[in-house]
Amino acid sequence: MRRRSLIVANWKMHGTVASVQSYLETMVARAMPTGPEVVICPPFTLLPAAVLIATGSEVVIGAQNCHWEDKGAFTGEVAPTMLVDLGVRWVIVGHSERRQYFGESDQTAAARSQAAQRAGLDVIFCLGETLEQRETGETMTVLERQSAVLAGLDPARLAVAYEPVWAIGTGRTATTVQAQEAHAALRRRLAGLLGTEAAAALRILYGGSVKPDNAAALLAQPDVDGALVGGASLDVEGFCAIIHAAPGGGRGAGE
Repeated sequence: MRRRSLIVANWKMHGTVASVQSYLETMVARAMPTGPEVVICPPFTLLPAAVLIATGSEVVIGAQNCHWEDKGAFTGEVAPTMLVDLGVRWVIVGHSERRQYFGESDQTAAARSQAAQRAGLDVIFCLGETLEQRETGETMTVLERQSAVLAGLDPARLAVAYEPVWAIGTGRTATTVQAQEAHAALRRRLAGLLGTEAAAALRILYGGSVKPDNAAALLAQPDVDGALVGGASLDVEGFCAIIHAAPGGGRGAGE
């Protein structure tokens, strides 16, 4: 079974109102391929402008994080209900940078994911091993631990992003064999947690220095259902090329 590709742009802490307007107007003006689902995740400050521009188009807007409560004394945080109020449909949770720099744990990522789904958001749940963990043969141990919390989530509102930490922003990319092995193992793991049918339908994305020149090979793997794209997503032409590289991406938005 070939699942519909999901291609996600994670802008991280980049962009201005002017840049998001130019970027999305360029995308919306083109004939987007009907195959892949496309999600753009700019910083919080750009979400209102992004939603306004993307409304009525095939482009969907997502956020990069959310809190686990709907309201309260949590200075600097953004509730999932606030994102829904803006018209946001997806949210990234548990990204490796949140885990590395901001103390995100498996438990807090699970709480954010549960709150997001209760609010009506779809969740992109990130997991992946460090270089040290891969070199010591701990990859599957790490993925099993990080994925354990997914048992409490609705698989119909979930995508999982495998992001080997050693390949994020480093220019290093997992080989197609490494990516497929990790994705296939994750799907087997998820079958035990969520059920065989749900795991078969769930999309597992690859994230880790995805670029136009390596996207086609990665996305051709049977258990790689899309990509979580970081730096390469900041360039609209490059990101469109990645969209076209996905199965069913065809031609159109890059022309």
